[in-house]
Amino acid sequence: MKYSSSKENYLKAIFHLQQDDSVVNTNALARQLNTKPASVTDMLKKLKAQKLLQYQPYKGVKLTADGKKVALQIIRKHRLWEYFLVDKLGFGWEEVHEIAEELEHISSRKLIDRLELFLGSPRTDPHGDPIPDSQGKMPVIQQTALLDLPLKKTAAVISVSNQSTAMLDLLKHYHIGIGTKLQVNRRFEFDQTLEIAIANRPVFTISELLASNLFVAYDTTTA
Repeated sequence: MKYSSSKENYLKAIFHLQQDDSVVNTNALARQLNTKPASVTDMLKKLKAQKLLQYQPYKGVKLTADGKKVALQIIRKHRLWEYFLVDKLGFGWEEVHEIAEELEHISSRKLIDRLELFLGSPRTDPHGDPIPDSQGKMPVIQQTALLDLPLKKTAAVISVSNQSTAMLDLLKHYHIGIGTKLQVNRRFEFDQTLEIAIANRPVFTISELLASNLFVAYDTTTA
């Protein structure tokens, strides 16, 4: 079934908010979508009528199985388009989110399946987020917070949680991207600043805030 772009945006927003809380607060949803609570209430009633979510006034909202399925397909399209824009068209990873926000509403299942095949069925998007498959199954990506990486242990960056343009631009400044191999040489007790080493580059420091948004993979057998 084809849904309006507005309905798809609601379903995707609820899915992301539901990762932290099983029931989503309508005020939080309004903030996420930058809209008025009254408008949110009207849309939730429509989505409830289509059996895409469970909703009771003042008790929050939760996606049904059908609603989750639709949300995962939207996320799949978004992340595949981001991968295409970066890998095939040469966009920077900080440039693609808003473009993918528009492309994710293309409804052709055949197009998206062929896009996935053309891209070689990638497991993650350019920011390291897992890409659901055609059945809505999300790959499980094993990762460790950079803040928890043992000192002097080489690891590869595999995910960035804050994907704002400002954050991605900062990472670009530090020459850090998905796949970048680095080590944490030292943690400074005063403010938890990390000293980072990347091959063939001068050692530099990053803030605890920046580090908290980076996730890595490394060989735990020799940690």
